[in-house]
Amino acid sequence: MSGKVGFISLGCPKALVDSERILTQLRTEGYEVTPSYDDADVVVVNTCGFIDDAKAESLEAIGEALSENGKVIVTGCMGVEEDNIRKVHPAVLSVTGPQQYEQVVNAVHQVVPPRADHNPFTDLVPPQGIKLTPRHYAYLKISEGCNHKCSFCIIPGMRGKLDSRPVGDVLDEAERLVKAGVQELLVISQDTSAYGVDRKYQTGFWQGMPVKTRMLELCQALGQLGAWVRLHYVYPYPHVDEIIPMMAAGHILPYLDIPFQHASPSVLKAMKRPAHAENTLERIRRWREICPDITLRSTFIVGFPGETDDDFETLLDWLEEAQLDRVGCFTYSPVDGAPANALPDHVDEDVARERQERFMNVQARISAAKLQRKIGQTLEVLVDEVGEDGVVARSQADAPEIDGLVYLPNDAPVKPGQRLRVTVEDADDHDLWVRPVA
Repeated sequence: MSGKVGFISLGCPKALVDSERILTQLRTEGYEVTPSYDDADVVVVNTCGFIDDAKAESLEAIGEALSENGKVIVTGCMGVEEDNIRKVHPAVLSVTGPQQYEQVVNAVHQVVPPRADHNPFTDLVPPQGIKLTPRHYAYLKISEGCNHKCSFCIIPGMRGKLDSRPVGDVLDEAERLVKAGVQELLVISQDTSAYGVDRKYQTGFWQGMPVKTRMLELCQALGQLGAWVRLHYVYPYPHVDEIIPMMAAGHILPYLDIPFQHASPSVLKAMKRPAHAENTLERIRRWREICPDITLRSTFIVGFPGETDDDFETLLDWLEEAQLDRVGCFTYSPVDGAPANALPDHVDEDVARERQERFMNVQARISAAKLQRKIGQTLEVLVDEVGEDGVVARSQADAPEIDGLVYLPNDAPVKPGQRLRVTVEDADDHDLWVRPVA
């Protein structure tokens, strides 16, 4: 082996995919990945820099790695703030930003040179590369960057403008993953519905057939692979309507992760959200007419600068009418470099937290009622874990890490990665309890 590399991956699924790419390249070059500080010749920390809490966690992880090992390479979204990192941790060996895979690998070379007689044909790497998720699901990143200018976000400054991957490359990767046993493909990007805009929807090729670089055609092709296909970070543009019939037909999961962020027109305008003028309630109604089983998840920000009591009440009224299935809510957090910092009328933190609690109480009631209606229904689930205390699975309505769970009895004869039919017997605000269908 060329050497041993420790790796710490922080942040969102998009950062996780970056970590997988770096690890795959290192493993291809003969490096061994170790979970121990003591065994590692060098430690790579892939940071998150989206909000202050994430930056604090990143700095803490860098400090721990320096204390435990001493040789640390920093990359990821917080890497764009090299001066801030070096002020706190001047001993780090190198700092690079997101997507700078070659620079990270070169930095590892400087500490532990690759073996001169390395043979990539004997240092085997699986065709799908190194994955940090369980074997039965994987994140499929279809683009980098973002063209939007949301006032609370600095992602375009860190990751650049939209850069869609060639559709043939995406589909080849998806096919390799499914052949390796992946049962669920989680499609991710900063804006999945904008896929291909930067390439003017040019036609690529997959399996000798022409395929446009566009979300509709991508989903049509992914739907042929036999795995669950789950769409994340979809903006509610009109062309998203074209995807809903595919969900109703069972080609891709009836699930959309749409970051609505708010419902008040004035707040959305201050946020500079794309599609902020869309009548989203009417769109949701039409989607449910076409696909009654569709699951809608979203995230919201309360306490945004200038948010009044009336704005917040508008949001609660919207939430009651929208009846979303899965929801997360955050209080506004200033981010260095975000234009929203300069907006007037910042909301008191205590007021923001009180609004967050009220919001989540409303959503908990909505979620509980929707899950109660599932009792007696038959669902398909995907098993994640099998242990002494029972079996943990997820339904088509549940993405890993962020949504609910499905619990089976511990005597259920199943294994991780298995898909099976179950009958719902009980539910609470977030989770389901089921039994397998004979």
